[in-house]
Amino acid sequence: MILRCFLFFDGGQAALFDRCFGKPCLLSGIAVRGRGIAVMKLSRTIAVSVLMTLFLAVGVCYGQGAAEERNAAAYYNRGNAYNSKGEYDRAIADYTKALKINPRLAAAYYNRGLAYHNKGQYDRAISDYSKALKINPRYVEAYHNRGSAYDNKGQYDQAISDYTKALKLNPRDAMAYYNRGSAYAEGKGQHDQAISDYTKALELNPRYVEAYHNRAITYYSKREYDKAWNDIHKAQALGQQIHPGFLKALRNASGRQK
Repeated sequence: MILRCFLFFDGGQAALFDRCFGKPCLLSGIAVRGRGIAVMKLSRTIAVSVLMTLFLAVGVCYGQGAAEERNAAAYYNRGNAYNSKGEYDRAIADYTKALKINPRLAAAYYNRGLAYHNKGQYDRAISDYSKALKINPRYVEAYHNRGSAYDNKGQYDQAISDYTKALKLNPRDAMAYYNRGSAYAEGKGQHDQAISDYTKALELNPRYVEAYHNRAITYYSKREYDKAWNDIHKAQALGQQIHPGFLKALRNASGRQK
């Protein structure tokens, strides 16, 4: 019943994320800027897709070197458009073409990894995130997303390691603390470490409703029922719907109704 939320960045800013019980959720959003790559606004994905297709059709009019660089940008940006529309196979094909032209384009590996991640192909996602990190060892989003892919595979030690690396690069990343806490709680049964991470996430973002929710479940696992109720009340005050099954279990265990 742990709420999960995995990170996907859009130009360094987290996009709106979904919520669910038990199953990891993905943040929608892609890296839209790479070295030498023009920014592509997600609200204009269809127009960009058309423009990039036209650009690729006339790219031969440029000098060879310039044309190749522009073609890499065009494939990359059209891949972003497909990715944001959920057309992951087309996105993967375009990122692959961009990488054939420019194999040092870390953001293309990262975004192709995101597309594989959304398709549930976690091994391929991990491979692409790793390639992005080989090019740019400070690619914090790649550490975070590789951690989430390991998390999906149940490889919690690797997930925790990558979340920790992300936090070393950005110690104010509340979501990295949250995700690491969930890996500790669900994957390792290390409740004290999980509570510590959820608490750090809440110090950075006092309205982090999922952190209250998951900390409540972790307190329940430790039989600290009053603390669990306190966090449930905070989560409810922020609009979180609590699963009836968990509320029933907490009432029975604590001897309280609320």
